[in-house]
Amino acid sequence: MALGTAERPGTGGRSDRTGRTTGTWRRPAWLEAAGEWARERLRLLDSPLATHHVLLATTALLVVIGLVMVLSSSSVESLRENGSQFSYFKKQATFAVLGAVALVVASRLPATAWRRLALPALLAAALLQLLVFVPGVGREVGGNRNWIELGPLSGQPSEAAKVALVLAAALALTRRRERLHEPAQLFGALLPSVSATIGLVLLSRDLGTAMVMMLIVVAMLWTSGVPVRFFALVGAAGALVATLLVVTSENRMRRVHDWLFGSATSGVEIQGASWQPVQGRYALASGGWWGLGLGASREKWQWLPEAHNDFIFAIIGEELGLPGTLVVLLLFAVLALAALRLVRRSQDLFTKVAVTGFAAWVLGQACLNVAVVLGLLPVIGVPLPLISYGGTALVVTMLAVGVLLSFARAEPGAAEALRARGSVVERSLAVLPGRARRSR
Repeated sequence: MALGTAERPGTGGRSDRTGRTTGTWRRPAWLEAAGEWARERLRLLDSPLATHHVLLATTALLVVIGLVMVLSSSSVESLRENGSQFSYFKKQATFAVLGAVALVVASRLPATAWRRLALPALLAAALLQLLVFVPGVGREVGGNRNWIELGPLSGQPSEAAKVALVLAAALALTRRRERLHEPAQLFGALLPSVSATIGLVLLSRDLGTAMVMMLIVVAMLWTSGVPVRFFALVGAAGALVATLLVVTSENRMRRVHDWLFGSATSGVEIQGASWQPVQGRYALASGGWWGLGLGASREKWQWLPEAHNDFIFAIIGEELGLPGTLVVLLLFAVLALAALRLVRRSQDLFTKVAVTGFAAWVLGQACLNVAVVLGLLPVIGVPLPLISYGGTALVVTMLAVGVLLSFARAEPGAAEALRARGSVVERSLAVLPGRARRSR
């Protein structure tokens, strides 16, 4: 054998005159298996039911994370108020079950049914929202008159108004799709749904919910193809309304002032409007990179107000660190991608606009909540969807996901895939021993 061409033992190749090894590098078996697994997962995305499965799995994960974090963040306050650290958790778990029922029922309705339900939902939402102004029924919480109590039942009708706003606005924009470039037509299309939802919410002084609903309308207008020049008008109107609500409320003025210029450092002042956002940032800072451990939060010991509600993201950062917060943000990002896929694959304009509205609601509210906790916005009092404590918000948000699942089941090819899967299940059950004996 000639010098320079001898095969080096253990290399699986040959050496040239420069000493470099020639030949192919064999990848380890575990890397081959990982690549095959990744390719298989990517092939699953080509399925007509991929959007449905991704939406359902991501929502389930967020709800489970929410239940765990509600149990952890509310345990101290629950023990102090009710003598049991599980009382808040039990209520939230009960509403999660109710939300699951609402999700399943909504997902089984035909996609065309939501078009017919748009106007009845708008009327029902307006009537519920008017109840907050009825003495003895409406209740004021935190300066906002946004709760109703009917016997043992209580809730926020503004949550149901979000569903009605999405469906009614989608229906109106779809019906006038050819004339939305005309200001009068656009105004006429939005007036009933906006006045019956956002208008009544603003009258109850709930600025946080109204901001989320304004974001919903803007996103739906974009998907509807409204000319860009109208967005400046909508933005100016929204900014004017928000400014009026801020300057007419001493509490909101203090929050905005502290956000813009920093909170005071004296112990007396920090007990006021600055206390909650400051303690929220303390929670994130004390958690560090890896967190203190699940259940080990210090801020939940009566330091951080609404630790299980509006500021639960701070407790996630304190206990689970950066990985925990990134997992939550990643799940919301997956929801956004699934909604985008649903919009692109849907062939009906009503579906496209409605999906955009529901996605803007959940994702926009999540962004507002996280921005408040991080100090990027003043405190506006919106919960983290699917995670924060709150029965009405959880049930209605899961209902909204159920509507998205209903639309996903109407994607091209989805109905055929569902029928094929059902026939496979039936054939599998038919060969069970018990059924075989009964058939004979």
